[in-house]
Amino acid sequence: MASGSFDGARYVEYYLGNAPSLSTLLVANGLAFLVGVSFYVHSDPSFADLPAVLYPLFGDSPTALALATLSLATLLPTLGTPVSDTPTNVPLAYLHTFAFVWLLKYGLWTVVALNLRPGLYVGFGPAALWDYWGIMLTHALFAVEALAIPYYARTTDRALVVALGALLVNDAFDYGLGYYPPLRYDPGIPLVVATVLLSIGAVVLAHRRFDRLGRSDAQAPASPEGEA
Repeated sequence: MASGSFDGARYVEYYLGNAPSLSTLLVANGLAFLVGVSFYVHSDPSFADLPAVLYPLFGDSPTALALATLSLATLLPTLGTPVSDTPTNVPLAYLHTFAFVWLLKYGLWTVVALNLRPGLYVGFGPAALWDYWGIMLTHALFAVEALAIPYYARTTDRALVVALGALLVNDAFDYGLGYYPPLRYDPGIPLVVATVLLSIGAVVLAHRRFDRLGRSDAQAPASPEGEA
């Protein structure tokens, strides 16, 4: 399990190791996922403008929530045992790695995007309060949730490389083809640069926070390529 100066393990163990709190988080993620899907259904461009295979690239936040929900759901079969002892293997290492980097990147991306042009979002009416504070704070919670994943998950060097490639492909899709999340302004160079830096930064942090899945792990199937 990843360690650090902050004793996050105790909180992760409590909230993710108990059925009521874990189930509540899964339900909250599911509801947030549906809200995100609704946003992209009614946006311009929308899901209707793309083939279904591209939905994960277009719906950035719903994709992050879907990955996170799947990652957290892997804890359900082992409730009652320490979260840090959750069995893992190579496919799960990829899932947890992707969930971490997607959650972290798009949680922070929203904070950055709103604050590059805050005058277009900040207001005092109910709609304006949600459009700035509500959206920013709920997406900031993505990052908090992401930071819990390394306490029960592991990664591999190859999974980190693949995750970085996938994030950069997503960036190229968003800005090269114009399918970035709908904003009230045209993204310029600052947002594009910030997005790429967030992609790189999310993987760098994953590299630092995750323990590696090694051959000594009894739950890790041997890989002919020696993936570790």
